[in-house]
Amino acid sequence: MTYAAFRRPFAALLLGLALAQPVVAATPPAAHPAVADNPAAHPSFTVRVVGKGRPVLLIPGLTCPGAVWDETVARYQSRYQCHVLSLAGFGGAAPAAGAPTAAFLPAVRDQLLAYIKTQKLDRPAVIGHSLGGFMGLWLSTTQPDAVGPLVILDSLPFMAAVQNPALTAEAARTMAESMRKQMSAGKMPPAQQRQMVAGLVTDTARQTLVARWGQASASASVGQAMYEMYTTDLRAELGAVRQPALVLGSWAAYQPYGATMASTRAIFAAQYAKLPQHRIEMSEAGRHFLMYDDAAWVFAQTDAFLQANYAARK
Repeated sequence: MTYAAFRRPFAALLLGLALAQPVVAATPPAAHPAVADNPAAHPSFTVRVVGKGRPVLLIPGLTCPGAVWDETVARYQSRYQCHVLSLAGFGGAAPAAGAPTAAFLPAVRDQLLAYIKTQKLDRPAVIGHSLGGFMGLWLSTTQPDAVGPLVILDSLPFMAAVQNPALTAEAARTMAESMRKQMSAGKMPPAQQRQMVAGLVTDTARQTLVARWGQASASASVGQAMYEMYTTDLRAELGAVRQPALVLGSWAAYQPYGATMASTRAIFAAQYAKLPQHRIEMSEAGRHFLMYDDAAWVFAQTDAFLQANYAARK
């Protein structure tokens, strides 16, 4: 399978979900009483806290609100204190004041590191999907001692290099700027968006839900996040990461393009080559939204990984 072929599902993710309709404001969910949060300190996201135990941060992907983790929270809230993020402008959440900014994802990163400190979270585990997995890596390369083990669902340290592994962040700017302008030019018709989403999640009800989140997202905020993710290359910095990482990749989405399990894994392995402690596992059934398409497999992998590296306190 070529890198160009592999890029097609990711292009659907970054464009199909991102070409959104006007934002629909949502009321931020209430915080768990155990956490005295100050939302003004992190205008780039809201946090919903559920459960008790060692802390786990759950970070959604592009256009998705924290609700994408509802089933995951239901499973883990009896063992862990789940801090569920919803990024500003995604899935119906109101954009941050003055959005878009020139540094949306860096603001999320820095505000989240500050949140960990102010809430006195002891090296929380991070579970991140797509952009959320990228953010987990970025937290770890920025402050290696701030977070604990990483569970990364179908994400890479440099998205733009899927098309060309020799691509640099600087060289990706032209392509990324074009994608950002395309988002600003207009919205994708809902039917076309749902068709593209079908390549990312199998269940039709989930397709409708994911497409609705995309349509409810603020296109300017999502376009800025997409641009920044496409022009940020974390591969050379992965050596600074001190915590173990479980990388869960999808294969089903790429199989129609001639991928084998081995060829798909090889692309992930090349991007994560400098990450000291990591294991890559590939789902045979799940598309990009692994927690929906192959939930039992994701939970089995995550359960074992957290038990070995982040056991819940009694």
